[in-house]
Amino acid sequence: MSPLVTNSSDTIIEITPEALAKLLELRDEEPEQERLGLRIEVLVSPGEEYKYDLSFDVVTQAAFTDEVRTIEGLKIIVPQSSIEHIHGATLDYSDRQGLLMRNPNKPPAPVVEGLVRDDEMSASIEAVIATDINPSLAAHGGFVTFVGHDTEGTAYLTMGGGCHGCSMSKMTMLEGVQTTLIEQVPGVVKVRDLTDHATGSNPFYS
Repeated sequence: MSPLVTNSSDTIIEITPEALAKLLELRDEEPEQERLGLRIEVLVSPGEEYKYDLSFDVVTQAAFTDEVRTIEGLKIIVPQSSIEHIHGATLDYSDRQGLLMRNPNKPPAPVVEGLVRDDEMSASIEAVIATDINPSLAAHGGFVTFVGHDTEGTAYLTMGGGCHGCSMSKMTMLEGVQTTLIEQVPGVVKVRDLTDHATGSNPFYS
Protein backbone atom coordinates (compact mmCIF):
# COMPACT_ATOMS: atom_id res chain seq x y z
CA MET A 1 0.00 0.00 0.00
CA SER A 2 1.39 3.40 -0.94
CA PRO A 3 1.10 6.34 1.46
CA LEU A 4 0.87 10.05 0.68
CA VAL A 5 2.92 11.80 3.34
CA THR A 6 3.67 15.39 4.27
CA ASN A 7 6.81 14.29 6.07
CA SER A 8 8.47 11.03 7.01
CA SER A 9 6.14 10.42 9.96
CA ASP A 10 2.83 11.86 8.77
CA THR A 11 0.74 9.78 6.37
CA ILE A 12 -2.22 11.61 4.84
CA ILE A 13 -3.83 8.89 2.74
CA GLU A 14 -3.03 5.33 1.77
CA ILE A 15 -3.60 4.11 -1.79
CA THR A 16 -3.86 0.37 -2.30
CA PRO A 17 -2.02 -1.28 -5.22
CA GLU A 18 -5.40 -2.04 -6.83
CA ALA A 19 -6.46 1.60 -6.66
CA LEU A 20 -3.07 2.81 -7.89
CA ALA A 21 -3.18 0.49 -10.90
CA LYS A 22 -6.70 1.69 -11.82
CA LEU A 23 -5.77 5.35 -11.39
CA LEU A 24 -2.71 4.99 -13.60
CA GLU A 25 -4.86 3.26 -16.20
CA LEU A 26 -7.39 6.12 -16.14
CA ARG A 27 -4.70 8.79 -16.21
CA ASP A 28 -2.99 7.22 -19.22
CA GLU A 29 -6.24 7.54 -21.17
CA GLU A 30 -6.17 11.33 -20.75
CA PRO A 31 -4.46 13.83 -23.10
CA GLU A 32 -1.18 15.20 -21.72
CA GLN A 33 -1.15 12.41 -19.15
CA GLU A 34 2.46 13.15 -18.24
CA ARG A 35 1.39 16.55 -16.82
CA LEU A 36 -1.57 15.25 -14.83
CA GLY A 37 -1.95 14.41 -11.18
CA LEU A 38 -4.92 13.09 -9.20
CA ARG A 39 -6.59 15.83 -7.19
CA ILE A 40 -8.44 14.54 -4.10
CA GLU A 41 -10.74 17.09 -2.49
CA VAL A 42 -13.16 16.51 0.39
CA LEU A 43 -16.43 18.45 0.16
CA VAL A 44 -17.62 19.17 3.69
CA SER A 45 -21.10 20.25 4.81
CA PRO A 46 -21.85 20.03 8.55
CA GLY A 47 -24.19 17.16 9.34
CA GLU A 48 -23.83 15.58 5.89
CA GLU A 49 -21.72 12.72 4.60
CA TYR A 50 -18.33 13.59 3.18
CA LYS A 51 -18.30 13.85 -0.60
CA TYR A 52 -15.12 13.25 -2.56
CA ASP A 53 -14.10 15.03 -5.74
CA LEU A 54 -11.45 13.02 -7.57
CA SER A 55 -10.22 14.51 -10.83
CA PHE A 56 -7.11 14.66 -12.95
CA ASP A 57 -5.54 18.10 -12.96
CA VAL A 58 -2.41 19.69 -14.37
CA VAL A 59 0.05 19.58 -11.50
CA THR A 60 1.54 23.00 -12.29
CA GLN A 61 -1.90 24.54 -11.64
CA ALA A 62 -1.98 23.28 -8.06
CA ALA A 63 -2.39 26.04 -5.49
CA PHE A 64 0.60 27.08 -3.41
CA THR A 65 -0.99 25.57 -0.29
CA ASP A 66 -1.81 22.19 -1.90
CA GLU A 67 0.13 19.11 -0.85
CA VAL A 68 1.64 17.44 -3.94
CA ARG A 69 3.38 14.09 -3.66
CA THR A 70 4.35 11.32 -6.06
CA ILE A 71 3.31 7.72 -5.42
CA GLU A 72 4.97 5.26 -7.76
CA GLY A 73 4.66 7.52 -10.78
CA LEU A 74 1.31 9.10 -9.92
CA LYS A 75 1.24 12.64 -8.55
CA ILE A 76 -1.38 13.24 -5.87
CA ILE A 77 -2.74 16.71 -5.09
CA VAL A 78 -4.57 17.33 -1.80
CA PRO A 79 -5.88 20.84 -1.01
CA GLN A 80 -4.82 22.13 2.38
CA SER A 81 -8.47 22.45 3.44
CA SER A 82 -9.04 18.72 2.81
CA ILE A 83 -6.06 17.29 4.69
CA GLU A 84 -7.66 17.16 8.15
CA HIS A 85 -10.77 15.48 6.72
CA ILE A 86 -8.89 12.79 4.81
CA HIS A 87 -5.99 12.17 7.17
CA GLY A 88 -5.57 8.42 7.72
CA ALA A 89 -8.03 7.43 4.96
CA THR A 90 -7.47 4.65 2.41
CA LEU A 91 -8.37 4.78 -1.27
CA ASP A 92 -9.12 1.30 -2.56
CA TYR A 93 -10.55 -0.23 -5.75
CA SER A 94 -12.55 -3.32 -6.60
CA ASP A 95 -14.29 -4.36 -9.80
CA ARG A 96 -17.62 -4.50 -7.95
CA GLN A 97 -17.50 -1.16 -6.10
CA GLY A 98 -15.02 0.86 -8.14
CA LEU A 99 -12.90 3.43 -6.31
CA LEU A 100 -13.82 3.42 -2.63
CA MET A 101 -12.69 5.81 0.12
CA ARG A 102 -12.43 4.32 3.60
CA ASN A 103 -12.23 7.30 5.89
CA PRO A 104 -12.00 7.09 9.71
CA ASN A 105 -12.80 10.79 10.05
CA LYS A 106 -16.32 12.02 10.76
CA PRO A 107 -18.03 15.07 9.28
CA PRO A 108 -18.58 17.98 11.69
CA ALA A 109 -21.93 18.05 13.44
CA PRO A 110 -24.51 20.57 12.21
CA VAL A 111 -25.19 23.58 14.38
CA VAL A 112 -28.84 23.67 15.42
CA GLU A 113 -30.08 26.81 17.15
CA GLY A 114 -31.35 26.20 20.66
CA LEU A 115 -29.43 22.98 21.30
CA VAL A 116 -26.70 22.68 23.92
CA ARG A 117 -23.47 20.77 23.20
CA ASP A 118 -20.89 22.23 25.58
CA ASP A 119 -22.06 21.19 29.05
CA GLU A 120 -21.47 18.17 31.30
CA MET A 121 -24.33 16.14 29.81
CA SER A 122 -22.99 16.76 26.30
CA ALA A 123 -19.55 15.54 27.36
CA SER A 124 -21.10 12.39 28.83
CA ILE A 125 -23.12 11.72 25.67
CA GLU A 126 -20.10 12.18 23.42
CA ALA A 127 -18.02 9.89 25.63
CA VAL A 128 -20.61 7.09 25.41
CA ILE A 129 -20.89 7.55 21.65
CA ALA A 130 -17.11 7.37 21.25
CA THR A 131 -16.50 4.40 23.54
CA ASP A 132 -19.64 2.26 23.20
CA ILE A 133 -21.96 3.25 20.38
CA ASN A 134 -19.74 4.05 17.41
CA PRO A 135 -17.43 1.04 17.90
CA SER A 136 -20.55 -1.14 17.77
CA LEU A 137 -22.00 0.62 14.72
CA ALA A 138 -18.63 0.45 12.96
CA ALA A 139 -19.23 -3.28 12.48
CA HIS A 140 -22.08 -2.27 10.18
CA GLY A 141 -20.14 0.52 8.48
CA GLY A 142 -22.00 3.25 10.37
CA PHE A 143 -21.58 5.90 13.03
CA VAL A 144 -23.59 8.58 14.84
CA THR A 145 -22.67 12.20 15.49
CA PHE A 146 -23.94 14.14 18.50
CA VAL A 147 -25.61 17.42 17.51
CA GLY A 148 -26.78 18.66 20.92
CA HIS A 149 -29.54 18.29 23.52
CA ASP A 150 -32.53 20.44 24.40
CA THR A 151 -31.96 20.55 28.21
CA GLU A 152 -35.21 18.59 28.64
CA GLY A 153 -33.77 15.12 28.11
CA THR A 154 -33.78 14.77 24.31
CA ALA A 155 -30.45 14.13 22.61
CA TYR A 156 -30.22 14.95 18.90
CA LEU A 157 -27.95 12.89 16.64
CA THR A 158 -27.23 12.28 12.98
CA MET A 159 -26.32 8.91 11.48
CA GLY A 160 -23.72 8.31 8.80
CA GLY A 161 -21.85 5.62 6.90
CA GLY A 162 -23.76 2.36 6.53
CA CYS A 163 -26.57 3.76 8.73
CA HIS A 164 -27.29 6.67 6.41
CA GLY A 165 -30.13 5.75 4.09
CA CYS A 166 -30.41 2.27 5.57
CA SER A 167 -33.92 0.88 5.96
CA MET A 168 -32.96 -0.42 9.39
CA SER A 169 -31.40 2.84 10.60
CA LYS A 170 -34.46 4.09 12.48
CA MET A 171 -34.75 0.80 14.35
CA THR A 172 -31.01 0.84 15.06
CA MET A 173 -31.28 4.34 16.46
CA LEU A 174 -34.35 3.72 18.63
CA GLU A 175 -33.47 0.27 19.93
CA GLY A 176 -29.71 0.53 20.19
CA VAL A 177 -28.40 4.05 20.50
CA GLN A 178 -31.33 5.40 22.50
CA THR A 179 -31.27 2.51 24.96
CA THR A 180 -27.54 2.87 25.52
CA LEU A 181 -27.69 6.62 26.11
CA ILE A 182 -30.68 6.39 28.47
CA GLU A 183 -28.93 3.68 30.48
CA GLN A 184 -25.56 5.40 30.69
CA VAL A 185 -26.23 9.15 30.71
CA PRO A 186 -28.37 10.52 33.55
CA GLY A 187 -30.94 12.98 32.23
CA VAL A 188 -31.30 11.52 28.74
CA VAL A 189 -34.84 10.23 28.20
CA LYS A 190 -35.16 10.24 24.41
CA VAL A 191 -33.12 10.41 21.21
CA ARG A 192 -34.07 12.15 17.98
CA ASP A 193 -32.46 11.45 14.62
CA LEU A 194 -31.88 14.58 12.51
CA THR A 195 -30.48 12.66 9.53
CA ASP A 196 -32.11 13.19 6.14
CA HIS A 197 -32.09 9.50 5.21
CA ALA A 198 -33.60 10.29 1.82
CA THR A 199 -30.15 11.54 0.78
CA GLY A 200 -28.45 8.26 1.66
CA SER A 201 -26.92 6.62 -1.40
CA ASN A 202 -25.72 3.02 -1.62
CA PRO A 203 -25.12 2.47 2.08
CA PHE A 204 -22.63 -0.30 2.85
CA TYR A 205 -25.33 -2.27 4.67
CA SER A 206 -28.98 -1.90 3.76
